[in-house]
Amino acid sequence: MLNAPQRFGKKAEDLAARHLKRHGYKLIKRNYRTKVGEIDIIAREGRTLVFIEVKARRSLRFGSPKAAVTIRKQHQIAKVALWYLKETDQLQAKARFDVVAVSRQDGEANIEIVRNAFELSHAGRD
Repeated sequence: MLNAPQRFGKKAEDLAARHLKRHGYKLIKRNYRTKVGEIDIIAREGRTLVFIEVKARRSLRFGSPKAAVTIRKQHQIAKVALWYLKETDQLQAKARFDVVAVSRQDGEANIEIVRNAFELSHAGRD
């Protein structure tokens, strides 16, 4: 049974997935988990493999959802992406990191795709 924040997060991921599909992304995997972490969505846009972090806020009172993808979170996502690329023998694949920011404004969901939100070069710097 999911608690309220988990239900909100799942709903935001569902909204993000539908939004991505409408914008031409082909979803490959959701909630890809490894021993080093998780990536919310893995998709393809054209020939590019896209690792997507979904961030949601009920309001903007504590800042935008995009701001919640800290350098530390970027490192974690990059580690999981490398794991996926190795596991699927796609180390040479063209890849990027996107963030889908979901927020509520005036009772409406606002969904923004931030393409190339950060670079893989941040990975491995611990």
